Amino acid sequence: MAKTLNALVAALATLLALAACGGQDDAEPATHTAADGQRFNDADVAFATDMVQHHAQALAMVDQTLGRDLGPRLGRLAEGIRAAQGPEIETLTGWLTDWDQPVPETVRDHANAHGGHAEMDSDMPGMMSQEQMDDLAAATDAEFEEMFLTMMIEHHEGAIDMARAEQRDGLHEGAVALAEQIGSAQAREIETMQRMLS
Repeated sequence: MAKTLNALVAALATLLALAACGGQDDAEPATHTAADGQRFNDADVAFATDMVQHHAQALAMVDQTLGRDLGPRLGRLAEGIRAAQGPEIETLTGWLTDWDQPVPETVRDHANAHGGHAEMDSDMPGMMSQEQMDDLAAATDAEFEEMFLTMMIEHHEGAIDMARAEQRDGLHEGAVALAEQIGSAQAREIETMQRMLS
C-alpha cells in the first residue's frame, strides 16, 4: 500500500512539474525598450526577422519574371509585389537596427545573388525550398506563369499566418499595424492570383 501511495505521489509530482514547464510556453513574450524609447517584445523581433527573409524570397521570385515573355497581368502583379515588399523590408530592417537586433541574411543579398544561397528557414510558413526556386528558374515561359502563381499563393498564405501571429502577440504599434497591412494586401493578391489561375 505504501509503495503504491509513493508511486502515485511521484507520478503526481512529475505531472505537476510537466504542467509547470508547459505553462511557460503560454507566457507573454518578453518586453524590451530600445535606446530611443520604443517598446517591443520577442514576438515583434521574430516577426521582423522572419518577414525580412520571407519578403526577400518573394522578391527573388519576382526577379525571375524579368526578361520573360509573360502576360501583362502577371507583369502588373509582379511589379505590385515589388513595389510593396521592397519598402516593407526597409521598414522591418530599420526596426531591427533600432532594437539592436541582427538583420538576417536573405536570398537577395549580394553574396547570395550569384550562385550562393542564404540558409532558408524551411519551418517558416509558405517558404519555398531551394529546389522549388530552382525549378521556377528552369521553367519555360509557357510553364512559368502557372508555377509562379501557385507558389506565390502558398507564399502569401504563409505571410498571412505570420502577420496574424504578430497581430495576436506583438507589442510594437508599428509592427502590428504593418502586419495588418500585409495580411490585407496579400489576401487581395491571393484573390487576384486565384482568378488568374481559373
